[in-house]
Amino acid sequence: MSFNINKIISAAIILCMLLSACGSKSEKNTNTQVTKEEKTETKPHPKAEATPTIAALTAEQIKTVGITYGTVEMKELTATIKANGNLKVPNNNKGNATSLYGGVIKSINVQIGSSVRKGQVIATIANPQFIQLQEEYLTIASRITFAEQELTRQKELNEGNAGAKKNLQSADAELKTLRTRRASLQQQIQLMGINPNNVSNSNLQSALLVTSPISGTVSNVFAKIGSYVDVASPVAEIVDNGSLHLDLNVFEKDLPLLKVGQTIHFTLTNNPNNEYDAVVYSIGTAFENESKTIPVHCNVKGNKTGLIDGMNITGIVSLNNVTTPAVPTDAIVEADGKYYIFILTDKEPEEHHEEGEETHDHKAAKKGKEQEPKNTTNFEKLEVVKGVSNMGYTAITFVNEIPANTKIVTKGAFFINAKLTNTGEHED
Repeated sequence: MSFNINKIISAAIILCMLLSACGSKSEKNTNTQVTKEEKTETKPHPKAEATPTIAALTAEQIKTVGITYGTVEMKELTATIKANGNLKVPNNNKGNATSLYGGVIKSINVQIGSSVRKGQVIATIANPQFIQLQEEYLTIASRITFAEQELTRQKELNEGNAGAKKNLQSADAELKTLRTRRASLQQQIQLMGINPNNVSNSNLQSALLVTSPISGTVSNVFAKIGSYVDVASPVAEIVDNGSLHLDLNVFEKDLPLLKVGQTIHFTLTNNPNNEYDAVVYSIGTAFENESKTIPVHCNVKGNKTGLIDGMNITGIVSLNNVTTPAVPTDAIVEADGKYYIFILTDKEPEEHHEEGEETHDHKAAKKGKEQEPKNTTNFEKLEVVKGVSNMGYTAITFVNEIPANTKIVTKGAFFINAKLTNTGEHED
């Protein structure tokens, strides 16, 4: 009986120890779980920083990249016809400097590109025939003097019935013939560019002057020193580019949309940076060769610097007077499926730093930065909506309005956007 009681007491003690161990383990697990949850809840969430929109560039960076400025312009970019053509100078504004007499080129006083005025000496040519004509002119003058004296003498003899009437008639005919020959030689000498009144035995000119028939620019020089030229061999070509007009080649389907007085905006095919204007003054009535196009003639207006005869152009015919805000196509950059331009601004670039209190070193650096002189130019990135593009310009609509005459970046916007993107990635 005593043995059974001891056995029961031992079993009870073991049971109590097992229950106590299980309770402690459960409590420990519960405390561990609560601690983990607390830590999870107190961990701060990272804050998403805004994309930077202000970029600062130094004067050296601006100069190196070649950033240029402009303003938003009003352009006629909608309802237009695009056509190709070329620049021409009318034939009555072109001229060849030629000689009416053959000779050997002695000197050339101009070169291609030289500006000349009407009557200016282009070249001189030499020929012994020039001296012979002047010699004959002087001889004729002496013979006329003798013929006049002979005619006077025959008249006196005829009045005194001492001379034959036949001799009087012969003297009169001889004088008229000599005078006619002198008038002919005088005209020939004048056409040579020599003043007949200056011709004398001591002043015979052996060189003939070739002069410019019009004022303009020398577009070609055909002769060279020592070469022989005649009336069929021009010495040089002169073109008056101030009388340039534009010939557009328009297709038949577009012809009904054109009328006299319409404005043409055109650029050079090989240099589309500069834009010029012209006005339609005549529309052709026949097809041009085999191209199945009709020539439309236009007068070039305004600045004609850099335009010469024969240049190929690309033109835009405005069909209405509706204008829209536009900027050079190079001024627009694309990022994240949206389009932007950059404007000059007084706003400062955004500052990004870690949350929490600033360190003493950071505050000191910031204070020192504020005291430094600013040698940078700030640019703000603005979103726009693109429209049609023509002649190197693109129509835009601003998401947020900007003041009138605000300066925009017309060249170098890609570099500014790249710098802004790199700055944002670095700060993040």
